[in-house]
Amino acid sequence: MLAFAECGTMTITYTNRIESVSAGQLSGFFVGWPDHPDPEAHLEILRGSHTVWLAFDNNQCVGFINSLSDGVFYAYIPLLEVLPNYQGKGIGKELVTRMLESLSDMYAIDIVCDESVALFYDKLGLSRCVGIVKRNYENQGTADRARCGSSPSGAPEL
Repeated sequence: MLAFAECGTMTITYTNRIESVSAGQLSGFFVGWPDHPDPEAHLEILRGSHTVWLAFDNNQCVGFINSLSDGVFYAYIPLLEVLPNYQGKGIGKELVTRMLESLSDMYAIDIVCDESVALFYDKLGLSRCVGIVKRNYENQGTADRARCGSSPSGAPEL
């Protein structure tokens, strides 16, 4: 699906098609992360997602959101990012709205976020709840490392 939306003096294009996206279009994200996925790893993350929405200004990706899901009952939205120069223009809101519509058949759609952005999700009608997380920060940057927990066949090691 491809859609256009006016954003000030620019036209932002929204798509849920990842096939033609290149790593070169994904630079500048993960601002403030001490160690972050490089554009190649970022593209791999998006390609491995259940659902993806991307926002483009011309040929540059300026925002994205992705979900992980069992495809039946439950979805989790791990990442929403908008490039700093494009923040405050409604792009993040539009990405979340499109993602929630794409996942509307799911019973549960969960997002874990920093307290500093919780109000953003409150305004979009999501509800706060208690969550527990574990972060392996040494694995945050995924560049130059083998896929964790995978055997040569690609199946998880148990």
